[in-house]
This record gives sequence, C-alpha cells and structure tokens, in this order.
Amino acid sequence: RSLIAWDQQRRLDAAAPLRWTAPTGNAFTIDYAAEGGPRVDVRVQEVFGLTEHPTVAGGTPLTLSLLSPGHRPVQTTKDLPGFWKGSWKDVRSDMRGRYPKHVWPEDPANTAPTARAKPRRT
Repeated sequence: RSLIAWDQQRRLDAAAPLRWTAPTGNAFTIDYAAEGGPRVDVRVQEVFGLTEHPTVAGGTPLTLSLLSPGHRPVQTTKDLPGFWKGSWKDVRSDMRGRYPKHVWPEDPANTAPTARAKPRRT
C-alpha cells in the first residue's frame, strides 16, 4: 500500500476495503483470499436490520459467515434477505435453546442490531 500514490490508495479502499462495518458500528476484516470470494465472519445479531446484502468492488456480494454468540458458524450466505425469509426460522429455533440470554427475533430484517445479550432487567 505504501508503494502506491495516495489517490490510488483511496480508489483501492473504495473498491476493495480492508474492513466491513456492521450496522452495530463494529468493523470486521474482509478475507479476500477466502474460497468463494470475499468473506466476513460476523455474529448474526450484528446484521439484524439489514434488508440488502452487503457488497464490495462494484457489486460483488460479501460471503457472510454468520456466527453464534459463541463465535461458531451457524450459516454462510451470499443472500441475507433470502436467509431471513428462509432458513432463519431453523437457525433461530436452534440458537434460542443454546443461547437463551440473546435476542432471537422472528423478523430479524426489522429488528435493531446488537452486539450484546439481552439487557439486564432492573
């Protein structure tokens, strides 16, 4: 990166950013060497509220490796809206049993993202 001019670095960062920012504001490293194209590992709760699949490089979809709160892969997708409408129900039922302290909404596309477990009751 230090071998190219500043304006070229800006264009490179715009086309192929090093990190992707989730709706929670947390940034995740994009693995461009991953099989199947650029991939991001992110906890599923951090992408709640996304109704369009994230892309890089002029429309290339990111492969989202959706993780459980324990950072274990639960689903890999290049179509997040399709995942919300399809297999989310199965993932949700499995995760609700394993991680009861976390939010598992029926409609994640219209739920605020979170990086935390359920808020404590006072």
